[in-house]
Amino acid sequence: MATVGYVRVSTVDQNTERQLDGLTLDKVFEDKCSGKDAHRPALQALIEYVREGDTVVVHDISRMARNLEDLLSLVKAFNKRGVAVRFNKEGLSFTGEANPMQELMLSMLGAVYQFERSMMLERQREGIQQAKQAGKYRGGRPRVDAEAIKAALDSGLSIRKAAEALGVGISTVQRVKATA
Repeated sequence: MATVGYVRVSTVDQNTERQLDGLTLDKVFEDKCSGKDAHRPALQALIEYVREGDTVVVHDISRMARNLEDLLSLVKAFNKRGVAVRFNKEGLSFTGEANPMQELMLSMLGAVYQFERSMMLERQREGIQQAKQAGKYRGGRPRVDAEAIKAALDSGLSIRKAAEALGVGISTVQRVKATA
C-alpha cells in the first residue's frame, strides 16, 4: 500500500514544493500544465501506477482538476480500483464508501474551481478585446515572412545568420528552406 502524491501547477516556472511539503510519500507525480482537462502526462502516469490499497494525496481539489466532470470521474475511477483519494487543504478523503456530505463538498468545491477558471478566461478575453481596441494587442507572435527568409538565404546568408537577422528560430529557417 503506497501513499502517492500528485502535484500540479499551471506553468513551468511555478514552484510545486509547497503543495505536499512535510508529507511522507512513496512517490510523487508532478504536472506543470493546465488543469482544464485530464490529458496530463503525470496524471496519466499516476493512474497507471497506483494499485488497490494505495492512497493518492493531492494538495487541493483544484490541483486535481479545474473541470467538475473530470474531477468526479477521476475520483470515482480511483475509488472503483480500490484507490483512496485525499485532498489535504479541504480535509476530504474518498475511499469509495458512501459519504453524502463529502460527495456534496467535492461537487460544490469542484464547481467553484471550474467557475473560477471560467471567470479568469472571461477576464482574459475582455482584456485582450480592450487591448485590441486600444491598438496595443496584435495577437500572438508575428508570423514568419517566408519570402524574407528565402531572400536572406538566396543572398548567401547561412541558416543561422538568416535566423539571427530576421529574429526567428533556426528551425523556422530550415522549414522554409525545405519547402523552397
